[in-house]
Amino acid sequence: MFLDADDREELRKRFEENLVNKVRVIHFTRELDCQYCRETKQLLTELSELSDKIQLEIYNFYTDTDKVEQFKIDKVPATVIASEDRDYGIRYFGIPSGYEFASFLLDIEMVSRGVSGLSQRSIEKIKEIDVPVHIQVFVTPTCPYCPSAVHLAHQLAMENDLITADMVEAIEFPDLAEKYMVMGVPKVVMNDVYYFEGALPERHYVDKVVEAARKTKETLKQQN
Repeated sequence: MFLDADDREELRKRFEENLVNKVRVIHFTRELDCQYCRETKQLLTELSELSDKIQLEIYNFYTDTDKVEQFKIDKVPATVIASEDRDYGIRYFGIPSGYEFASFLLDIEMVSRGVSGLSQRSIEKIKEIDVPVHIQVFVTPTCPYCPSAVHLAHQLAMENDLITADMVEAIEFPDLAEKYMVMGVPKVVMNDVYYFEGALPERHYVDKVVEAARKTKETLKQQN
């Protein structure tokens, strides 16, 4: 049991007040050689029991290959937060525990409302992006600055179908942390080659993503 009685009651009230439409929480797991799969599944199960607007779907990474391919899942534990009819590109790789539980709740509420909450300036700039952008936000559960970096990435993904945004728990995926030279968190990696560190304000965060998209577009033109 992850959530005690007080937590459950507080979350139940929060969901009653903030959830509008149903939300799909789509979880991918496997039983073998996955350190946090069982714990992540348990946490999501407890959470889904607190509101009839949270629809939990659980798939096996090895056997449910059609769903794995549909949502482009390449590692577990993985969790997608989607509406009933739309996948916004919001991904969690690793257990959303510690400080990251806060961003997970915010994302559920955001998808339920169907509104990103970004400023009009940010929305306009993000909608101009016309090349695929893959954002990976490396975090640890004890980082108090990481949730804002994760939630902002997911807000951007909600506004543009070409953007996919992942929370990646650095301790659970040390090979990726090493690949992207994650020395501190949050570290935001865009299209594998562009990055910044730290929790930036929305305006500067958006500008970094737009710049990464521009450079990606230039690179694609040169290759063609």
